[in-house]
Amino acid sequence: MVNIASILWLIIVAAIWGLSTPLLRHGSAGIENVSADNLLSQWLAELKFLILNWKYIFPFLINQSGSAVYALALGSADLSLAVPLTNSLTFIFVSISGRLLGEAGGKSVSYLGMTLVVAGVTLCVLDRAWK
Repeated sequence: MVNIASILWLIIVAAIWGLSTPLLRHGSAGIENVSADNLLSQWLAELKFLILNWKYIFPFLINQSGSAVYALALGSADLSLAVPLTNSLTFIFVSISGRLLGEAGGKSVSYLGMTLVVAGVTLCVLDRAWK
């Protein structure tokens, strides 16, 4: 039996992850300009850049809160439904929110792919609901 509440929580997780991903991309802009002498110094300099950048940290914390909600939702969700549902819907939320933030839009094939993803997720949910 499908637990509607767990499906809603998984959709919320997908939205949190999907909406925060383009913000993380925007917030990390400029990291390619950080340079240091060796590999460890480079890593530390990039880490410092990200930690001190509120445009990165705020979306990162939102993204991680999605991970916490996901862990809680997995307690009552069917794993064979939770993973494909969350991962596929995250892709759609990333595409939509990226477009809203001014990122280049996808080609028609991307929209066809999103439609097929929604159809597939719907079939997964319906299959679980009918058992």
